[in-house]
Amino acid sequence: MPTLNQLLKVVRCKKKKPIKSLALEKCPQKKGVCLKVFTMNPKKPNSADRKIAKVQLTGTKKFIMSYIPGEGHNLQEHSIVLVRGGRVKDLPGIKYHLVRGTLDLRAVNGRKKSRSKYGSKKV
Repeated sequence: MPTLNQLLKVVRCKKKKPIKSLALEKCPQKKGVCLKVFTMNPKKPNSADRKIAKVQLTGTKKFIMSYIPGEGHNLQEHSIVLVRGGRVKDLPGIKYHLVRGTLDLRAVNGRKKSRSKYGSKKV
């Protein structure tokens, strides 16, 4: 417990939470242009080919690596995509997701569950 003099000397304030998705600059989403689409292998206990896109954000001109969720995609160089925050736990350095069903990234075909996340309409 601090003494009265210690309390008067130092103004105590709450610590700020660190911003995890710095490139978005406190925006919910940002638009970007795909520069490269490739696959990556996850960390040790998991094994797969995860689809990744290197994106240049419009406006800020920052380069980020983002994850392409869902099965299959139609992305290629110069595709325009919408980027949101959200890291992928088993891919080191990937802190962003692409939004399915908006701009040039089409929705997942034949999706029945969690449709809002993958941009697919009710059939």
